Amino acid sequence: MFYTHVLIGFVITFILTIAITPLVIYIAKKFGLVDRPNDRKKHNGEVPLLGGLAIIIPIIGGLLYYQPAHYGLTAILIGAALIIFSGIADDIYNLKPLTKLVVQVTAAVIVLSSGLMIEKVTIPLMGSVDIGWFGYVLTILWIVGITNAMNLIDGLDGLATGVAGIAFMSIFVMAMGDTVTLVIYLSAIFIAALSGFLLYNFYPAKIFLGDTGSLFIGYSLAVISMMGLFKNVTVFTFIVPIVILTIPIFDTVFAIIRRAMNRQHIMTADRKHIHYVLLEMGLGHRKTVLLIYLFSAFFGITAIVFTNATTLLSLFIMVAVLFVLHILAELTGVVSNGKQPLVNSIKRLFQYK
Repeated sequence: MFYTHVLIGFVITFILTIAITPLVIYIAKKFGLVDRPNDRKKHNGEVPLLGGLAIIIPIIGGLLYYQPAHYGLTAILIGAALIIFSGIADDIYNLKPLTKLVVQVTAAVIVLSSGLMIEKVTIPLMGSVDIGWFGYVLTILWIVGITNAMNLIDGLDGLATGVAGIAFMSIFVMAMGDTVTLVIYLSAIFIAALSGFLLYNFYPAKIFLGDTGSLFIGYSLAVISMMGLFKNVTVFTFIVPIVILTIPIFDTVFAIIRRAMNRQHIMTADRKHIHYVLLEMGLGHRKTVLLIYLFSAFFGITAIVFTNATTLLSLFIMVAVLFVLHILAELTGVVSNGKQPLVNSIKRLFQYK
């Protein structure tokens, strides 16, 4: 009965997304809420924004069906509302970065006020470590960081939507293993909404997420991962969510390092994000997005295996993750003074006859 209940909520959300997205496309075009090509944005023609609404409305429908209960749910929804309204305002009026940051920190503080926070971290070979007052800081950094990471990776058609969908699938599998009912419900409706939206958002996109969608998805990923990727309310297996969200997290970290190395402002836009680098290598739009999906799936599966791995296997997994991370670091130009020794070696290996 439980699995049937989960499936029905998934189907309701998926159908709602497919039905509502064309309506959002029509409204966005009618009111001129579109994204126009420029030096950094290479899409063809004007593409409707506010795609986030085509995800948010069906998710509300899914929530109404499931009617989940949690001590922090009211605070989480208030925080989500702040993120959504700031995203809509940004899509229409282009808010200043500081304004968006203030809203995001406020949303994180509201979540904290409900009692949902990172109190301990579980580290391999060390066990559970109580982090005390730093838990408040870490919780805010986690929510704000993941919210912005998903926003930054939203640079190609279908990229952020697919990466987030894969992350939610990983969370769903782990929540099923631990029988975390609320996280199962939330993950299911997000997977449904993102899957339905991807039909319109994959290359060539008929609609973009916009900041409304990417910020909301990032916020939701941050909060839901806090609720589900730990064995009980107070123990947070910190490495697991980081591995699941490796692509958006480290793309953001590499961007910060790269701009610091080049003595640029942290908010300076560039085309050195992993998706732009792969695109400029000649992979093409569709192959670039699919390759990053593959990377994301690798990290998602790795995180799932990691939760039940032996110490030896855990070490092997971490070495594999670090190897892939080094490849990403070389591609984005933050190691070896911009050189790519490992990437070039792999290229030569595949070109060898």
